[in-house]
Amino acid sequence: MHRVVAIIPARYNATRFPGKPLALLKGKPLIQHVYEHASRANLVDSLLVATDDQRIYDAVIHFGGRAVMTSGSHESGTDRIAEAAAHLACDYVINVQGDEPFIEPEMIDDVVNLLYNDDSVSISTLAKRVTDIHEIFSPHVVKVVMDDEGFALYFSRAPIPYHRDEFVEVGVMSHEVQAAHINTGNLEFYKHIGIYGYRKDALMKFSSLKQCRLEKIEKLEQLRALNAGMKIKVKETQFDTFGIDTKEDLRKAEEWQNISL
Repeated sequence: MHRVVAIIPARYNATRFPGKPLALLKGKPLIQHVYEHASRANLVDSLLVATDDQRIYDAVIHFGGRAVMTSGSHESGTDRIAEAAAHLACDYVINVQGDEPFIEPEMIDDVVNLLYNDDSVSISTLAKRVTDIHEIFSPHVVKVVMDDEGFALYFSRAPIPYHRDEFVEVGVMSHEVQAAHINTGNLEFYKHIGIYGYRKDALMKFSSLKQCRLEKIEKLEQLRALNAGMKIKVKETQFDTFGIDTKEDLRKAEEWQNISL
């Protein structure tokens, strides 16, 4: 039986929102919402928060969670979970983003099953079909294209794939022009949902790699894995997420409808 560990990376000194994991949402720290949602996944054997800050560690212990301290020098959450997982007895490691309080447990189980069901998969993740013209053309929304078997070919902040016949008449100008001329319902776009499942050896390999040229251009670390020949399997999900990057996002999250916290 494979052992699955889910790890939530959480650092205190986020550039745009210092102290974000401890910010209150519906009266609870943000990190607690993430932890409680992730704890409902059926295929996870253990769950912990990996942090570089004693305040976050103490908060997790206070609400009954499990936490470990990690180095303060990590440049990414992936490096942080790799340190935490290095000495754990596990086969798979799930990276659950610490700023997504609406993560559904089914999403975690989905990335685990992608690893269970295909030995060729090094990394698993999710994507959601998107038709909102603003999301399609927003550089803040990462798009992914997959082959016929669901393996990622490329991730980009650009609107990929480029639907030539639909775009050639209007070009890529303002959102208003695009919205006026393009019927997005028949177009194929998938936005990447930032949850990852790793085989433990793949995570260790990934964390040892240097940034590649495309990663530096797009500022997307998953391109480092593709550049190294690692296979990323993508499953379409019907669930959406709401990442908290700023205090304004936190205010919007308070108002987000149809989600139970």
